[in-house]
Amino acid sequence: MLKKKFVVLFATAFPGLFFNNFAEATVLNNSYKEVIDHVWQIVYRDFLDSSGNFQKSNWIELRKEFLSKSYSDSNEAYDAIRNMLSNLDDSYTRFLDPREFNQMRIDTSGELTGVGIQINKDKESDALIIISPIEGTPAFHAGIKAKDEILSIDDISTEGMNLEEAVKLIRGQRGTKVKLEILRGSKSFITVLSREKIEIKSVSSKVNQTKDGLLVGYVRIKQFNANASRETRDAIKDLETKKVAGYILDLRSNPGGLLDSSIEISRLFINKGIIVSTLSKDGLKETKRGNGQALTKRPLVVLVNEGSASASEIVSGAIKDNKRGKLVGKKTFGKGLVQSMRTLVDGSGLTVTVAKYLTPNGTDINKFGIVPDIEVRMNMLNDFQREIGTRKDNQYNAAEKELINIINRKNKISQFNPETTNLKAFLEINKEEKVFSLN
Repeated sequence: MLKKKFVVLFATAFPGLFFNNFAEATVLNNSYKEVIDHVWQIVYRDFLDSSGNFQKSNWIELRKEFLSKSYSDSNEAYDAIRNMLSNLDDSYTRFLDPREFNQMRIDTSGELTGVGIQINKDKESDALIIISPIEGTPAFHAGIKAKDEILSIDDISTEGMNLEEAVKLIRGQRGTKVKLEILRGSKSFITVLSREKIEIKSVSSKVNQTKDGLLVGYVRIKQFNANASRETRDAIKDLETKKVAGYILDLRSNPGGLLDSSIEISRLFINKGIIVSTLSKDGLKETKRGNGQALTKRPLVVLVNEGSASASEIVSGAIKDNKRGKLVGKKTFGKGLVQSMRTLVDGSGLTVTVAKYLTPNGTDINKFGIVPDIEVRMNMLNDFQREIGTRKDNQYNAAEKELINIINRKNKISQFNPETTNLKAFLEINKEEKVFSLN
């Protein structure tokens, strides 16, 4: 069931309690099976199987197996839950102990503790893959990139390691260090990162001026957390007062976040039309549309890359399919699944895949990603923090060039006068765009 709040897309709300009152819930202190059964019930009821391998009959047998055992402490119960979930063939459906679950809530609220990476377990290779480093974090400054593979953590091999074990090893007290062995392509290297607590401002913006004097509103969204839609709204309102001619929305290396945030941000640019559709395991389709309250109609280009995942793909897919703007950069990550974050009876949590999402044209991008209209490989920047979104950034240059082309074509159309203009020449110039009609 998809509701507001804590429906998230970068890794993974509502309580799914099966108890009538608090007194019953406290029985958990003496029965760890309650947590196991709680997880089992949520999966049985809500899990959407993207692999096609989930069989309810097998899941029922697993319940009998795990509830027939005795558990002496929470760690044993938690290990049993992780073992049970491993049968789902879905790396996004995962259990979080109370500390991890609290950290997940902090993450979506805009604060992070750790080294600043989003990680996932690749189902085919079983490798521990980095979705994206978060800008401004130790991982980002160390040059960690999307699709990097973590070979070891503090000299402990990640072979066979589950996601929860990896997260536990990477996270730790602020100020301590963690050593990661990274595989990039065919070469491996070692990097040592300091753990930090970071308050992330998810949106930054500025006005860039083209060589021809046009003003461009540049908006970069680093993560779709609880503050992102408000920060984006404020940025656009400010840029509108500065009379920008168009916008470049930068979603590169944005690993995703809250579903609601991606919908709200899409509505800032798309006045009408479908934003995204979600499809549950029961085939129930819920469609989100523009609400007629877009803040700008000015031309738009969106920057994406291999680290643009989940919520980033919802926004870029909505803009592309609605022909609201053009996409520039590299093919996106390809995560088209929606998770709901559930609170369990002992304060632990479960992120469970409950739906897949489709772009407005009905495209399922899971594992495939979104191919941009203009593909451009990013050049190496000497100072990423300072040079991204400037003319030293060749993907930005390509986006700015395309934005100027869109603005110029729009101006030609608006200036067309059938009584004085050479119609044949006008049609020849604009035939590629098909943005007008003659009655």
